[in-house]
Amino acid sequence: MPNQCVRVIDLETAGHGKQDVCEVGWQDVVAGPDGQWHVAQERGSYLVNPGRPISPDTMAIHHIRDEDVADAPFWKEVAPLALRPQGGANVLAAHRAAFEQRYCTPNLTGGARWICTWKCALRLWPQLPRFSNQMLRYQRKPEGLIHELGLPAHRAMPDAYVTAHHLRDMLNEASLEQLLAWSLEPGLLPRVPDGPHRGKGWVQLNGDALQELASARDADVRFSARMELERRGDVDVIPPREPAQPSLL
Repeated sequence: MPNQCVRVIDLETAGHGKQDVCEVGWQDVVAGPDGQWHVAQERGSYLVNPGRPISPDTMAIHHIRDEDVADAPFWKEVAPLALRPQGGANVLAAHRAAFEQRYCTPNLTGGARWICTWKCALRLWPQLPRFSNQMLRYQRKPEGLIHELGLPAHRAMPDAYVTAHHLRDMLNEASLEQLLAWSLEPGLLPRVPDGPHRGKGWVQLNGDALQELASARDADVRFSARMELERRGDVDVIPPREPAQPSLL
């Protein structure tokens, strides 16, 4: 990547809708001359008019009120400022990036590629019990994370700031291209998330259980079960693997 900058994005929304962003925050992660990736000083946020009332349930999470965004610009005006900074960032990142990609469409991002830090955390730190943005923060305690800058949780800039520290550590463990590749596939879950085998590692399951889970409705469960079957060499009896998820939803 020419500019060696990944911009971490976090969105807050008004609830369930198509164009209902009410806040966008960002934090850059850059490659330094020392060959390591670092959390940059460049961060910020914009309030956005969602074009409709914010639901009380959502307001109770991020505490952004209708009156806070009444005079804010709309998403299509704000998006280029946050998603296409001066100097460029042709890779964007978010925790569970599929959510951000619903709003950060290719025409708004300039066709940027995406890293999903949730999917990458599953690959790099499978021993951890949970993988939410905030749980990773307190389980791993990333070096240099200033506690106060990461608060309040569930606001766009603090959440992006926290995610950026996870991304920095990931980029210093694996290549940029590897993170991008993992992000194109469903999540490789380290354990069965629910059902009668909940909490078990895939290697603990017999073939019949894996075959059943390989046809589950959840894409991440299907993918994880099929990967274990492939590891065992049972590729002839499992359904065809799903194509990689598109990088831009």
